[in-house]
Amino acid sequence: MLNKSASESSSKQNGSAIMDKSNPSNLIELMYPSLSGTTILLTYLIRQSRHLLIIAALVSIVSGVCSVLLIMQINRALTIETIEAGKNLAVQFAVVAIAAMLTRMISSMLFERLSQKVHANLRGFISSRVMSVDYRKLEKIGGPKVHSALSEHSTRVAEFFLSLPIILVNAVIVIGCMVYMAWLSWQIFLAAIVVIGLGSLGYHFAHMKAVRHLGAASREQDKLFSHFRSLVDGAKELRQNAAKRKKFARDVLGSSIEKVRHERTFGMSLFSASVAWGNFLIYAFIGLVLFALVGDIPDRARVMTGFALVFVYMVVPLEGLLLALPRANLAKVSGERIDEVTQQLDEIESTPQAQLPTQLIQLDIQSVAHSYYHEGVDDIFTLGPIDLTFSPGQITYLVGGNGSGKTTFAKLLVGLYSPERGNILLNGASVNDANRDQYRQIFSTIFSDFYLFDQLLDTASAELDAKGNALLAKLHLQHKVQVKNGAFTTLALSQGQRKRLALVVAYLEDRPFLVFDEWAADQDPLFKDVFYRDLLPELKAKNKTVLVITHDHHYFNFADRLIRMENGQVVAIENPVDYLSTPSPVRHDEETLDSVL
Repeated sequence: MLNKSASESSSKQNGSAIMDKSNPSNLIELMYPSLSGTTILLTYLIRQSRHLLIIAALVSIVSGVCSVLLIMQINRALTIETIEAGKNLAVQFAVVAIAAMLTRMISSMLFERLSQKVHANLRGFISSRVMSVDYRKLEKIGGPKVHSALSEHSTRVAEFFLSLPIILVNAVIVIGCMVYMAWLSWQIFLAAIVVIGLGSLGYHFAHMKAVRHLGAASREQDKLFSHFRSLVDGAKELRQNAAKRKKFARDVLGSSIEKVRHERTFGMSLFSASVAWGNFLIYAFIGLVLFALVGDIPDRARVMTGFALVFVYMVVPLEGLLLALPRANLAKVSGERIDEVTQQLDEIESTPQAQLPTQLIQLDIQSVAHSYYHEGVDDIFTLGPIDLTFSPGQITYLVGGNGSGKTTFAKLLVGLYSPERGNILLNGASVNDANRDQYRQIFSTIFSDFYLFDQLLDTASAELDAKGNALLAKLHLQHKVQVKNGAFTTLALSQGQRKRLALVVAYLEDRPFLVFDEWAADQDPLFKDVFYRDLLPELKAKNKTVLVITHDHHYFNFADRLIRMENGQVVAIENPVDYLSTPSPVRHDEETLDSVL
């Protein structure tokens, strides 16, 4: 029986997405449309939360203004002459101080909320592109780049929004202090502008060089994620070969970690040096004002006190501003990396224009061909053209040597790859880019490199749990794992046991066409017998169509037909009984190879 058609993928036409709004995954794509360029990415994120951002920014500006008013009132208090004036100033000071505290608090909370929303939006956008992109394209991009974009790079972009209140408040304080200095003495204010200009120039040159190093660190980070995966997935191999383990730790993983550390340290050190340079100029200018620039002028004490106080007060906000700007540069670099990945994830599948049949009556493969690079021959390998027909209640074994194209054909058959030539017909209806996702829903597939989710991702029910546990008992797994509330209680099992769990999932999905890619390769003889002698006949009795990629020639007699592939071509479609009863040099070679493997 065919389950309901899965969510239909979104399409990209002339730069705009056409969505099926009834589909949650398409709603995600609707929320996160195609973007181009880091500036557009950040602009889009700002636009998504513009009301929250505007309110938070205004509150931050008010907080900065209150801070400037406080320093002005402090300066007035130092030169006040009457007690009555002091009382009035004290009330004003208290009101402004409370306002500064409340606005700073509200601003920080609003920007924290904004940062988390941006983080969620980014991850949702990237995830939607990954789920919608052509599978072949996703294979070429690779997991490490996607993992890096979802984790570190999206975090850094979100942290930029978290630093915005610091940037806004400190910028208002610095600007306000400059305006106050201009009111005290415009001549000295001009000198301050020169000092700040020198500091900005030094910061600019340091900034340019620092961004290059941060960009190099970001690119190396993508490679580092790949090495982290190797650290876990290759744990057995590393423990079995001490020399390999040491070389991997020193020359691969260690080298990558060290490069990220070096580039980031150097880049951030440049920012720190520029901040120190700015602080030196500020204190140098304070000394210049106190001991050289301020001569015998009217109200000299008030002017000198005001300048010294303003500059000392401005040091911390200016330093905070300069330290916050590197975070903006890190966000820019991370935004570029996210944009690079998402631009590669641009082959979004189309929305179905017409419904495919909901039952499998006949599946026709007509002159289907596909080309790809084959490492074994160091050349472009062409699969096909292949002509085959599949019918309900039919068990087909696909055999052939390693590299003959069996798994690639299976990916073409189930709709993960798009054929470059030829057609696939489901009950006479053509499968194309517009309905390929719907077509894929007739298949349950267990590839040799399968992934097992801990949840069945179907509607949890007592009936589903009972069916799952009955299958676990048949596969002798009932003492290790159970199905409870639509999820497995554990996945901490051997590879062979995990494959049996994947078989349970395939059974419970109850799709009309099942594909098993070397499923029995990791099983002991007992479970091979269960698979070939019990489970496959049960599927046949349920009128399922089954394709089994296998080398287990001892079980060929349980198939309805045998398809043999060599060098990407179907060289024979045989009756298993005839195949087994006729001695063949080719078959003898295959059996010898199987025994060696």
